[in-house]
Amino acid sequence: MTEVATPQEFDIKAFLQTLTQRPGIYKMLNDKGEIIYIGKAKNLKNRVSSYFRGQSVSPKQTAMVAKVASIEVTVTHTEGEALLLESQLIKRHKPRYNISLRDDKSYPYVFISSFHDFPQLSYHRGAKKRKGKYFGPYPSASAVKETLKLLQKIFPVRQCEDSYFNARSRPCLQYQIERCTAPCVGLISRETYKNDVDNTILFLEGQGGQLIEQLVQKMEQAAERLEFEQAAAYRDQIQRLRAVLEKHFIEGEKGDVDIIACASQADLACVQVFFIRNGQNLGNRQFFPKIADDNDPGVILQAFISQYYLDKSLPNELIVSHPLPEAALLHEVLSAQAKRNVAISPNVRGERQKWLQMAMTNADNVLKTKLADKQGLYARFLSLQHEFGCSEVPKRLECFDISHTQGEQTVASCVVFDREGPVKSDYRRFNIEGVTGGDDYAAIHQAVLRRFKRQKQGEHPAPDILLIDGGKGQVAAAQKALAELEINNVMIVGVSKGPDRKAGMEKIILPDQEQPLDVTPGASALLLIQHIRDEAHRFAITGHRQRRGKSKRQSTLEDIAGLGPKRRQILLKQFGGLQGVSSAGVDALASIDGISRQLAQRIYDTFHHQDGS
Repeated sequence: MTEVATPQEFDIKAFLQTLTQRPGIYKMLNDKGEIIYIGKAKNLKNRVSSYFRGQSVSPKQTAMVAKVASIEVTVTHTEGEALLLESQLIKRHKPRYNISLRDDKSYPYVFISSFHDFPQLSYHRGAKKRKGKYFGPYPSASAVKETLKLLQKIFPVRQCEDSYFNARSRPCLQYQIERCTAPCVGLISRETYKNDVDNTILFLEGQGGQLIEQLVQKMEQAAERLEFEQAAAYRDQIQRLRAVLEKHFIEGEKGDVDIIACASQADLACVQVFFIRNGQNLGNRQFFPKIADDNDPGVILQAFISQYYLDKSLPNELIVSHPLPEAALLHEVLSAQAKRNVAISPNVRGERQKWLQMAMTNADNVLKTKLADKQGLYARFLSLQHEFGCSEVPKRLECFDISHTQGEQTVASCVVFDREGPVKSDYRRFNIEGVTGGDDYAAIHQAVLRRFKRQKQGEHPAPDILLIDGGKGQVAAAQKALAELEINNVMIVGVSKGPDRKAGMEKIILPDQEQPLDVTPGASALLLIQHIRDEAHRFAITGHRQRRGKSKRQSTLEDIAGLGPKRRQILLKQFGGLQGVSSAGVDALASIDGISRQLAQRIYDTFHHQDGS
């Protein structure tokens, strides 16, 4: 019998006496007001009471209940409504003790516009606002690009942007390599082009067999008319289409089906999803939900499905590797959302069983690889503890780097690693302002100061070790920033580039020590340091390039005080562009309506690098 502890200030008995028996969701909070668990219940009183009855529970659940300082409930009309609300709140708050989906980005589609005389075939991600047909979702951007590439070889429908299409005066390279029929310059009629678009739609709708029959008829008709070149073109198209269908279509499947398999071990789970649309295999993708206590595959699958599918377009059927604890409730909610029946099938046979087995094998293999990586990463953290003499194994590392071009558009990056690897949601970039160009010490000081001000406000946890890409000067700058904030519980480590900037030859610099730290040669801690340092470097360079590119795209006129968008537009029109403005004299500039002589002088000085004297 396990005794469940509760904080003294939280009177659970008084709370349960007034708790309703209606359906709803409950949020458990710790003494800091942070949500640590969110659950749903058909009967709130019975469900919440079960945590505090003193029955045997797992050590993790015991630890969770011991941290509960208060409970908040929201009553709903039905258990289905509670399931929807629970899913939304878990995705928003990601409580520590919930199974939560980490990667829930919107998925890409293939899009065919319907508002053009010559419709465009393109990649689409995001809200479906444009008029046209959407096909998908695809598991990844690469899967969409592969499909577009295949379609371009079979049906030469244009894939260029409208701005490019409208500006053409002669055919582009795609026409030369027979990937487009050049509708931009009128080399194909609307009727013939529409036929290619219709064939593309048939293919994407899974009507490949019907499409081949139509093309065979057209080939035979062309041959009867003695149009052998056209007949040969249809023949080649049929061959390419058959090759694609053999590779991508699933025998016996005609509708939309997702095959979902789960594997779990220790504190890690992998969910593998195969996407089947119109009988066509669009590919697969793996997810790694965060699990806390329960590693039962059925429970994990139920949490995954409720969080992933409840705000997305749904297939006709979900084939799952394990029975779900509340399959009937999930079926009811998903069917109501889709406004049609959405089947959940844990037991399948024949070809479907083969596909499910393949998904399960993939999930197992990916999980084993992930576990090996996780164990290897933990070994590197252990090595880091040993080399740096930490009292405990570090849990969180942050690394800063600076990137600029000759002191301009300086960007600082902060990347975060924990024992599972990069924590990309906690990455941050800082545009450095108000320091002398090229002063990396001042840039590091500003970035660390800004980052840890937010840490003191509770926006993110403090790292155990703060890594700075640089030598003693950069380390001293970071040390000064933390001292100003009265933070003294973070270890600062400098990572100075070694001789000839060779990996593995880095010097590890600690504050107030004359000599670099003597790290054991070949220690796995060095691999971890190189990894996080390189990631910080990559993130900083990417941010700097984006900032530099944005700066280049901005007109010089935007930096002139007193020259708003309307006046800039008037100037550009009056002088025929930026070059005309730059060569104009003060009198010519002042003659434009709305441009005073003082403003005209500032404009002139901007282009001629004078001081206004």
